[in-house]
Amino acid sequence: MIKEKRRALGIVFILALALARPVPAAAPTAKDDVVDKDIQRVQDSIRVLGEMMKEADKSIPKNLLVKSAGIAIIPGVIKAAYIVGGRHGNGILVVRGKDGGWSNPSFIKLTGGSLGLQLGVESADVILLFMTPRSVGNITKGKFTLGADAGLAAGPIGRAAEASTDAQLKAEIYSYSRSRGLFAGLSLQGASLSIDGKANERFYKLKGVGAQTIFEGKVVQAPDVAAKLRNALAESAGK
Repeated sequence: MIKEKRRALGIVFILALALARPVPAAAPTAKDDVVDKDIQRVQDSIRVLGEMMKEADKSIPKNLLVKSAGIAIIPGVIKAAYIVGGRHGNGILVVRGKDGGWSNPSFIKLTGGSLGLQLGVESADVILLFMTPRSVGNITKGKFTLGADAGLAAGPIGRAAEASTDAQLKAEIYSYSRSRGLFAGLSLQGASLSIDGKANERFYKLKGVGAQTIFEGKVVQAPDVAAKLRNALAESAGK
C-alpha cells in the first residue's frame, strides 16, 4: 500500500514538473517568414532613401521631394540580359495626403523587358518621384507603364537643382537610381508598376485591402516600421 502511494506521489510530482516547464515558442512558419520579408522591404526602403539623400551633390533635391505627390522606393531592382533583357523589383509606394503628410506604404512590383544587343547583370536601388496626383493615382487602377501612362525623366540632382524653376521641371515622374553591375545605367522606360495586393494583405493583416484604402488613411493598424518610414520621409524633406 505504501509503495503504491509513493508511486502515485512520484507520478504526480513528475506531472507537476512537466506542467511547470515553460512551453517552447512555436517554430516560425513559412507565413511568418514572408511577413518578415515584407517588413524588411520597408526597412530597406528607409535605408535606400537615407543613403540617396545623403550623397551631397548627387542627392535628390529636397524641393522636389517637398513638391512631390508620391514616392516609390524599390531597393535592389535586378536587370539581367542576354539579347533579351528583363527587370524586376519589389518596393513600396506612399502618397501625400491632403494635410501634407505621408500615407502608410502600399507594396508594389516593377517588371519590364527589353530587346536588343545587350549582355550583363545589374542591381540598382530606384526612387521615383511622382509630381502630380494623376501620375500616382493611375497606379491604383491597374498596371502602370512608365513613360507611356506618364512622362518619365531622369531626375535633376544636387544643389544646383534646388534652384531650378518649375518651368524647367516638366516631367510627371522623376527617376533616381544607384547602380552596381555591368550595365552603364538603368533605363525604366517601358517598365510597369503594379500593386502587390498579397503583400498588402499580409502586412496589414486585412483580406482584400486595396492601395486606395491605405492611401486614404482608412487602415488604422500597421506595423511600427510604417511610422518609421513616414518619419524618414518627413526628415528627408527637412520637415
